[in-house]
Amino acid sequence: MTESAAQRTDASAQSEARSAELVPDGAAHTMAHLVESQARLGERIEDLGRVIARQAATIERLTDAARARAEQGRAGADLPLIVELFALHSDAAACATTAESVRERDAFAAITSRIERLIIGRGGGLVTPRADDAFDALTMEAADTTKTDDPELDRTVDSVIRTGLIVAGRSVRPAGVVVRRYRAPASAP
Repeated sequence: MTESAAQRTDASAQSEARSAELVPDGAAHTMAHLVESQARLGERIEDLGRVIARQAATIERLTDAARARAEQGRAGADLPLIVELFALHSDAAACATTAESVRERDAFAAITSRIERLIIGRGGGLVTPRADDAFDALTMEAADTTKTDDPELDRTVDSVIRTGLIVAGRSVRPAGVVVRRYRAPASAP
């Protein structure tokens, strides 16, 4: 072999060696770039996930607010109807208590329960306190008071005179009740 052929073989071997060294370095660089890109993509996906979660919460909040407004609007529009249904309920309950036969009493009781379901279905509710319940000035009206010797029973319901009506969280017709009041015995001088 001549010297020039040997130099050419040497030069091509060196060139191939350099190319071989460049490919792994290039592949390593490309691999590092891909890993970095993948990490950035993962961060972006997490960011988008948080954005979507916030938007879903906002949509849910707006939907709840719209439902509440519709409910308030419906309660306002149905208020006269609910008041009339409540009057019918009171009349039917009175008829049930004064009925002369069991058959009539059962019929009026059935009508009363159906009217109560209509009231509840329209967003209203009946206030029916029981004896010994604490007196609630927001939903009850003290039609009368009675004395009690027990301080534990002070400001509790003794009996119910009439049922009350509540619509959309506010009292429309307070329940009429007799309230117990405790008066400390007067001490002898």
